[in-house]
Amino acid sequence: MPVLDGFWGPDLKMRDSNLGIEVEVGVCPDEAPRSPVWGPLRTPPITCGGLSLALELPALIRQLRAAWKARRGGPRGPERSQASTWVESEKEELEEAKHDVEDRSGHLKADSRLNTGHAGVLLVERRGSYPLIDLRILKTSAQQGEVEAGTGRKRLLSFQRYCHASRLLKGLVPHTPGSLHLLDDDYLGQAAHMLSNVGKWNFDIFLFDRLTNGNSLVTLMCHLFNIYGLVHHFQLDMVKLHRFLGMVQEDYHSQNPYHNAVHAADVTQAMYCYLKEPKLAEQLSPLDVFLGLMAAATHDVDHPGVNQPFLIKTRHHLASLYQNTSVLESHHWRSTVGMLRESQLLSHLPADMQDMEQQLGSLILATDISRQNEFLSTFREHLDNQDLDLQLASHRHFILQIALKCADVCNPCRFWELSKQWSERVCEEFYRQGDLERKFDFEISPQCNQQADSVPAIQIGFISYIVEPLFEEWHRFTEPSPLSQNMMGHLYKNKARWSRLRYAHTPSDTQTHSHAEEPGGGGGGEGGRHLLIYLLFLEVFDHPFVNRGVECLSTSLFVLQHIFSNCRWFTGSKHGSTEWESGFNS
Repeated sequence: MPVLDGFWGPDLKMRDSNLGIEVEVGVCPDEAPRSPVWGPLRTPPITCGGLSLALELPALIRQLRAAWKARRGGPRGPERSQASTWVESEKEELEEAKHDVEDRSGHLKADSRLNTGHAGVLLVERRGSYPLIDLRILKTSAQQGEVEAGTGRKRLLSFQRYCHASRLLKGLVPHTPGSLHLLDDDYLGQAAHMLSNVGKWNFDIFLFDRLTNGNSLVTLMCHLFNIYGLVHHFQLDMVKLHRFLGMVQEDYHSQNPYHNAVHAADVTQAMYCYLKEPKLAEQLSPLDVFLGLMAAATHDVDHPGVNQPFLIKTRHHLASLYQNTSVLESHHWRSTVGMLRESQLLSHLPADMQDMEQQLGSLILATDISRQNEFLSTFREHLDNQDLDLQLASHRHFILQIALKCADVCNPCRFWELSKQWSERVCEEFYRQGDLERKFDFEISPQCNQQADSVPAIQIGFISYIVEPLFEEWHRFTEPSPLSQNMMGHLYKNKARWSRLRYAHTPSDTQTHSHAEEPGGGGGGEGGRHLLIYLLFLEVFDHPFVNRGVECLSTSLFVLQHIFSNCRWFTGSKHGSTEWESGFNS
């Protein structure tokens, strides 16, 4: 430390009363050798030119302060007794401790401002898509649950007002005035009621995430593990299980509009519905169920919010690590394995069960959308040959891969309100990537240009080239089940609504130009009549009574799609499925 070399005087031998050894230290040049100022201080066992690295930082600070006070003319020599020096040093330590506490509290306040402000990432990111409710605002007095406003008045939080109203509607008046609790019977009861319907396709994962205070993934996984008896079957430690699930949920990035912990919980709930399919449920082993649920919960863990081509073009270290092949999926798998080993959730299982990590990786890697045609052609071939034997572990594993792929892209098969919300979220994530590519002068990836790619256009192409072919084969596999019929009905209905929305938002000159290119000329010719028939079909197709038997109209939809395959406003993308596979390669 050259800055201190001029401050310290020549080396001088001093004896440490505690160690009984002689060491060389530097002293303040204003102090004579054996000065009492240095007597009560711990002497570092090194020459002072480097200021002992073995010395603790607080002790080093105390030494520097004592030397500085002595240099500025504090009490010296005989005027300062050993006892008074010891007392003053103790007082200094107490003052330093107070300063440390104040500094730490200041840092905590700064951190809290950071978490709730612009970066909101630290607190929110680690706990799911919704911010934590600060339990410190709750009180244990008769006014529990009330928060004091800046004006001195007291108000109830919104969820507490809702809980209070629901209790009154049920005739359950609180015993004491103002005795409302954050997690009262109503608050927990709503989440428990939703879990009782977790096997239904209209399960609202966004509402469930709010009711569980952003812990939808942990709560759902624990519930499903209890339903299947997996905790007892595999002798899982509940503390380790909660630790693992908490780590998984925290490693999802809540700032991602789409690839966050709520998406993982949604895929897990869909996977549970597929595992309940009659044709599949009778053949699954506990290991199959365990792997299916675990893969669904972790299939997108630590997703950065951009797709694989973006990582490759920016030369991200993950792209180099996995050699530009299934980059994100490999990262999701390896991250899951790391958390499994860190939590030691499966450490008690015999050696032959350690193969679970590889099987889990095989399921997660199947979600790579660039391998869509590979899995789809194999699945179609099995169904054509009718050679699927679910008593074989390899065939069951393949069906689990297909089920996970379906669960990952099942949003267009949900009812419209949920499907529309997911569609807007995934497009928002695409647009964010496009903004980054524009900022760094990269070529904007397909479906990532907000000025050119509308939400309806993206969804029509996604449904046509990715979702529809996959769920048609799943529909064949289930022979078909009521769930499959329900999903296909929602799929066709949602696609029709997106088509209507896309046509409604198309500029009039583009519409005229598109009509002129159709066979038969403009709106008054054959092309115009075809367009009118198609729009009337969409209107009837969207009727609630028709929707009940909408699966019977699939043939008509395919015929109309073929008729209007030359209409750019219907086909979704003029470049075909290759562009969609690259655009949705996430």
